[in-house]
Amino acid sequence: MKLRTLVLRYAAFALLATVANLAAQRLVLAGGGTPSWFIAAIGIGTIVGLVVKYALDKRWIFDDRSTGVKAHGKKFSLYTAMGLITTGIFWGTETAFWLVWQTDLMRELGAVLGLSVGYVVKYNLDRRFVFAGAKLEPST
Repeated sequence: MKLRTLVLRYAAFALLATVANLAAQRLVLAGGGTPSWFIAAIGIGTIVGLVVKYALDKRWIFDDRSTGVKAHGKKFSLYTAMGLITTGIFWGTETAFWLVWQTDLMRELGAVLGLSVGYVVKYNLDRRFVFAGAKLEPST
């Protein structure tokens, strides 16, 4: 797969997972606006986005066609763990920008920067630890 195709797919899948996350949150929040509903919405949205991104990455980024509960269980657990690491990059960068400049514009710039760096790191962690058997060397 060419590098351009890889980058475009990965970005599109990140966008799709984000939309799925937010759509699930809206569905949950339609049930109520209390803090409990909010927490449930974030949790369910995160799970939906994670499952969508995993399924798309597994097949269309890493060309992993393995099947079965055992294979998916191990890979999905590792995939989730790599996501926790990169979420720290995202949240940390966004928070640092907020603490330094204390404006929404800079917080959002920090969020975009953190997400960008986080996704690059996530791809590399997934390639090395989650889908290690994948034959991937993007051509330019």
